[in-house]
Amino acid sequence: MFEEIKKEFPILSQNINNRPLVYLDSAASTQKPVYVMDAVNNYYKTINSNVHRGIHSLSQKATDAYEHSRIKIQDFIHAKHSHEIIFTRGTTESINLIANTFGQLNLKQGDEIVLSVMEHHSNIVPWQLVAERYGAVIKVIPISPAGELLLDEYKKMFSEKTKIVSITHVSNVLGTINPIKEMIAIAHQNNVPVLIDGAQGIKSELVDVQDLDCDFYCFSGHKIYAPMGVGGVYGKEAWLDKLPPYQGGGDMIEQVRFEKTIFNKLPFKFEAGTPNVGGAIGLAAAVDFIARCGLENMIAYEKQLLNYALEKLQTIDNLRIIGNPQKQTAVISFLLGKAHPSDVGTLIDFEGIAIRTGHHCAQPLMDFLKIAGTVRTSFAVYNTFEDIDRLVDALRKVGKMLG
Repeated sequence: MFEEIKKEFPILSQNINNRPLVYLDSAASTQKPVYVMDAVNNYYKTINSNVHRGIHSLSQKATDAYEHSRIKIQDFIHAKHSHEIIFTRGTTESINLIANTFGQLNLKQGDEIVLSVMEHHSNIVPWQLVAERYGAVIKVIPISPAGELLLDEYKKMFSEKTKIVSITHVSNVLGTINPIKEMIAIAHQNNVPVLIDGAQGIKSELVDVQDLDCDFYCFSGHKIYAPMGVGGVYGKEAWLDKLPPYQGGGDMIEQVRFEKTIFNKLPFKFEAGTPNVGGAIGLAAAVDFIARCGLENMIAYEKQLLNYALEKLQTIDNLRIIGNPQKQTAVISFLLGKAHPSDVGTLIDFEGIAIRTGHHCAQPLMDFLKIAGTVRTSFAVYNTFEDIDRLVDALRKVGKMLG
């Protein structure tokens, strides 16, 4: 059903290095359909105004559109209340928000934070900063050679000092889809809350935060066909009520006196300053686009692309795929002989093909794998089987060039 969908993404119609563009870097950022761009453009053309503060018509219309976007996200991830959705710039800011406010309220000397080997830097560094500030300790869940978390080891990590678990839903390097529902249940049996880094997960599975029972779920719009610079964090109402504000300024206050400030109610308590209204409207439009396609259909199609790519890549001499998880999203990391990933990526670009190379902001995982980096290809609904054939032909050519 996705044969014609590429036409809805204008950027994909261009040539790169005199060859039709093949974009295989959607794990980094997805391209944007016309529908999303039109929604953002229409906002700036017709109702651009600051929200929540004005009584004039444009402000009221902008406020309605902004808050309607919040409801769209609530429905998309099945949150209980719209005020459990906090708009941010994306997954990184969302994790920083929770790490800082949670740490301020809950962490002290010797307390423990549980992460995993496969975390993105955005789910490591904020916790390191908080741990250093309060004297907490980070414990790390190991993984198997196949690239799967070792749950038996995870279960042993809990103690009375364990204060929070923060884990990725889906590895941005290996494509591993982690059993987060089971892991959340294990943590809750030990009275420990869980944050999920959903940057890759929000498009890889149907996310129901109430069914998962996670305490926090962080996500970015640019991974799901929305503009850059917008995303959010879901938090259970009980937690968000307890956590202190993250930043101070307009919209997060109810009343200011030099003697004392009274903070605003949820969700505004965590949304200081002028928000990215156009981005939020674009995020809602992206959710509409996904609803039209059907997320289950999108996931199934990307799985077909994944399986086809895995089969084809395994026919290339000296190509080694990194990881072999049982549950995998449409992300493949690999090495081509002894060639440096950057050399492979540069030569592939000459063929008009966009792929990602490097450590993918997951250096601890690379250290565990004893490699410096990988070549990574990742797919979305605008990709085709012909795109994969182009990649395979290019890799064969590059392999001969690099010996």
